[in-house]
Amino acid sequence: MSGSALQRVQQCLERQARYCGLNAFVTRADATRIQDAARRIADSESDLTSSTLAGKTIAVKDNIVTKDYPTTASSKILNAYNSPYNATVVDKLVSAGALICGKTNLDEFGMGSHTRPIFTSATKSPHKRNGQALSAGGSSGGSAVAVATSQAWAALGTDTGGSVRLPAAYTGTVGFKPSYGRLSRWGVIAYANSLDTVGTLTQTVDDARQIFKKLDEFDHMDPTSLSRTVRERIAGQTTDWSSDRRLRVGIPLEYNTASLSPEVRQTWSRLLMSLQDAGHSLHPVSLPSTHQALSAYYVLAPAEASSNLAKYDGVRYGHRTSGPDANPKDSLPLFAATRGEGFGPEVQRRILLGAYTLSSEAMDNYFVQAQRVRRLVQMDFDNVFALHNPLLDAQAERSSDTANVDVLIAPTAPTLPPTLAEVEKMSPVEMYMNDVLTVPASLAGLPALSVPVKLQSGAKEPEDVDFVGMQVIGQFGDDSLVLEVGELIEKLQSKDA
Repeated sequence: MSGSALQRVQQCLERQARYCGLNAFVTRADATRIQDAARRIADSESDLTSSTLAGKTIAVKDNIVTKDYPTTASSKILNAYNSPYNATVVDKLVSAGALICGKTNLDEFGMGSHTRPIFTSATKSPHKRNGQALSAGGSSGGSAVAVATSQAWAALGTDTGGSVRLPAAYTGTVGFKPSYGRLSRWGVIAYANSLDTVGTLTQTVDDARQIFKKLDEFDHMDPTSLSRTVRERIAGQTTDWSSDRRLRVGIPLEYNTASLSPEVRQTWSRLLMSLQDAGHSLHPVSLPSTHQALSAYYVLAPAEASSNLAKYDGVRYGHRTSGPDANPKDSLPLFAATRGEGFGPEVQRRILLGAYTLSSEAMDNYFVQAQRVRRLVQMDFDNVFALHNPLLDAQAERSSDTANVDVLIAPTAPTLPPTLAEVEKMSPVEMYMNDVLTVPASLAGLPALSVPVKLQSGAKEPEDVDFVGMQVIGQFGDDSLVLEVGELIEKLQSKDA
């Protein structure tokens, strides 16, 4: 243990220095602190040394609070903010012997799809296309790049509308978003409370499972944490898995959009054929509300964000404007000037959009309608899964006779990662379209896993992208099956290789 823990730390420090130009980290590992922690674990005679996470280096997205590192959410409004406590998920990792090796970059407050914050440098993917730097995806792009380049063994991210799965698809890593409420959100800087989910970025599905098992517990500090009663109900009805089980795989027809690139569509088809050849059956299913999901998401998420970000006013903590507007006797100019300086344009855009949709004149036409769409999206998923939703009445009737699939498999992103030059030319709406395939599972709170699948054509150059992210979606609470299917996909690829 002594050698392996210290070796991992040394590799982490060396690779963080080597890949610093990719801007995966906002705050890199403190060498002395992490080396001392590795030595304490190595010298420990407690049960800690038997933990599967002991001595493993794990990076933390910079919107999850840590007392040993600043937490900024990549925003000027929280410049150099130091939390007096750790988030619950961080405490659980530390108690299992994991070594926190820095805070990773993100779109400001998690609002974006390419990890291009205004107040810190944009994160770059380690992969390229024709020599050009590619987008790392967002908003957990820093966590994804840290794992892809082995600057950390694993990383925590947050997924609101696809912010773990999209960067996983763009960087060739495994991105797992558990069912909403299974992992504690206590200590996570809120963007949209009803959607935010702590997720993981790892190099293998088994690594994701190890972290999930450690973090999957009720937390009384988090009002959205699933109660013990619900967890017992989930444990009693989740899908049994065995190596000889034949899966019923759903193919969501609405995910086969015109925006899918040929490479993505071909990889999706090839994966489905591989599953069929292995004895699993394929079943086309319809999720008719999918085409409304993205619009509903970009009403609901900004509405919650506008409320959550109201507390950043320059009075209690964080950035405060300087000059004549900083006079605390005149609170309105202080509030307005501070927020104007401290928030980037995308955050300001979403605050304004959210404030409008919550206004009395727009509430019924926007926010209420979006909530109705969200319910329709949830019903669509419930109608196609064989497993009953444990949050619903067991006697509830389904409106469809096709409720018979175990999981859904579809692409994570409609295209391969764009270059940073292409991202610069995109409008905000074009950027929002990146989330079109990830948002539906977020609205329904379902577990979803992005697994890299090799491109059939391979890569022309060593740094070129040679993978496509494929998404496994399961019924609420059926996280274990989603992970099992992810491992099955990994095994099928190893056989093909």
